[in-house]
Amino acid sequence: MTKTRTLAALVMAPLAIAAVLLLPTPWMAALSAAAFLIALWEWLRLTDIEDAIARGVLMVVNLMLMVALVWASRSENGGSLVLFQIMTMIGVVWWCLAGLWLRHYDFGADHKTHGRVFKLAAATLSIVPAWCALALIHAGDPEPSLIGSVPQGHVWLLVALMTVWAADSGAYFAGRRFGRTKLSPRISPNKTVEGLIGGAVAGMVVAVAAAPLAGASPRQLPAIAVVALWTILFSVIGDLFESLLKRHVGVKDSSNLIPGHGGVLDRVDSVLAALPVFALGKLLFDF
Repeated sequence: MTKTRTLAALVMAPLAIAAVLLLPTPWMAALSAAAFLIALWEWLRLTDIEDAIARGVLMVVNLMLMVALVWASRSENGGSLVLFQIMTMIGVVWWCLAGLWLRHYDFGADHKTHGRVFKLAAATLSIVPAWCALALIHAGDPEPSLIGSVPQGHVWLLVALMTVWAADSGAYFAGRRFGRTKLSPRISPNKTVEGLIGGAVAGMVVAVAAAPLAGASPRQLPAIAVVALWTILFSVIGDLFESLLKRHVGVKDSSNLIPGHGGVLDRVDSVLAALPVFALGKLLFDF
């Protein structure tokens, strides 16, 4: 399994990095929408919606919301990102509420009553704002970065993703070496406080080291470190929330689509919560 997982990562990582750096924002938005909608399909499975037609209808509804946001953002000057900013803020608020949800393990577990409705709303509040935040970061800075002629916005999105990836890896290794205190034993028994600390340090170091490539100045680095820390903390909420969904239905992975990695949702759960926080922090601190 470890070999399969490593080989899959070696294939996916370069493709993801190339897409972020090289694709124009409309194409990047389309590609990420496809990936996020696959994650949504898996999310719907975790809410016990087995009927393919019902899942398809719900996916189309979310797709039409994305299309409506793009259509409503058009202007005589080419377009406005205000609606994307609003959706990003909605995403941050939602993930704050999701953090409270994690404190009540049994809330929403009964899919025969209100639980499924809440989880369907949570799906849209997770997928659409994350997609808006991704597009907002990618399109935000058209000036050339230090990576050839790649726009700064493209590099900033890569910085955000690398922060989450580094935090995930750092948490894994720190947890294995130093992990003693369980972070959330009922939801994710393998996660530890020591792993969280190690992941936070690793993610912040990567963010601060990579930010100058996107055009950050030395005086902006403290603010970037703060935003990176909050991004990492929210990424953990995203990871734990998906684990909660899987615990409620008794499955290990959201699907078997990616060899050794489970489903797409298993790969983007942290990113869904992290991107709105990073995008909002970038707007507030103007870096």
